[in-house]
Amino acid sequence: MANVRVERTEDGGFRATNARGAEVRIGGGADEGVFTPVELLLAAVGGCNIVTVEPLTAKRGHRLVRLAMTVEAEKAEPNKLGPVTVTYDVELPSEAADEVFRAVAGRVHEKYCTVSRSLQEGTEVRLELP
Repeated sequence: MANVRVERTEDGGFRATNARGAEVRIGGGADEGVFTPVELLLAAVGGCNIVTVEPLTAKRGHRLVRLAMTVEAEKAEPNKLGPVTVTYDVELPSEAADEVFRAVAGRVHEKYCTVSRSLQEGTEVRLELP
């Protein structure tokens, strides 16, 4: 089960923490040095894909020279995103690596990235109030 705590900080900002001690600062689009909640959602999509693609391509003997991506989305409505687009930026070590990378990235996107699949299939979000 995944679990994070999001809370207001003493300086009036916000932060999310996990049980392993990681922390990320959250704020509005005009605040410096923080992620917005939408940016965190996009980072989760990218992170889920990239941390799954990298070891699978390496396991198949093709460690990519460069592996990065851009994840973006426009707002379709004031409080709803339109389609999320993941664009890879890779440098391949060989032509053979291209075929492996494309196959792995496609499978990860379709089957193995929990975040992307949850967004695509519309995971329910429940609210529990004290």
